[in-house]
Amino acid sequence: MNDLSDPDDGRPTDAIPDTGVERRSSNRYRAICRIARVTRANDDGLWLVRNISDGGLQLAADVPMSVGEMVEIALSEKVKVNGRIVWARDGRCGVAFEDKMDAAATLKALAAEQQAEGYRALRLPIDAEAILVLRDGSLPIDLVNISQQGAGYVCDTVLKPGSELDLVLPGEEQRCRALVRWSRGKRGGLWFTQPFDRAVLESIVRLSEVDVRKGEIGGADCSASLPSVSTDAGGHTAASARKLH
Repeated sequence: MNDLSDPDDGRPTDAIPDTGVERRSSNRYRAICRIARVTRANDDGLWLVRNISDGGLQLAADVPMSVGEMVEIALSEKVKVNGRIVWARDGRCGVAFEDKMDAAATLKALAAEQQAEGYRALRLPIDAEAILVLRDGSLPIDLVNISQQGAGYVCDTVLKPGSELDLVLPGEEQRCRALVRWSRGKRGGLWFTQPFDRAVLESIVRLSEVDVRKGEIGGADCSASLPSVSTDAGGHTAASARKLH
């Protein structure tokens, strides 16, 4: 059995111990809760890393995958590898690296990086419309990046850092609670109070296919709920339209 074969033949794996990494046959390691940003020809997404070896890794995501597809895998913003999909089935795939790596040393470095000050979660570039639901109305925004922990946006209205709001993504009826972390001009950053569901971020193309301003949120017509917004001298928001219910 080589490092990229499907060891479980489609069945769930055994429980993974709390040691963080388990050495397996053929110099293969199982990584716990390791997420990678996978970049393909026309898409980006956050996929789950099931195991990794010096020569490749196994990924899981509920998106179409093709054997022979070239991918760039970012295990962090500093650690990136290129490879090719050599098998794909049941929402999983095996990727062979173009150049071998020291998997044990890489996992150790990733663990240290994650504990370091200033560490940032993997972000996905995105060009999609979304809605910010505020206490006194709602605002259309353009998302420019997103991760499980937060998002960057562009908005015509200046929002005060610390403001509480709900972010509604394209096609997603569930709202994500967030705080405005920073705001400079039309740009701003959100921090999610709870980590965002990784499965929603498996494909930016899929996420961006639905324009939330033309869809529905919780049964409410968004296009009829967008407020006319202005700000006073203190930067406070005034909304003059119906709120989203």
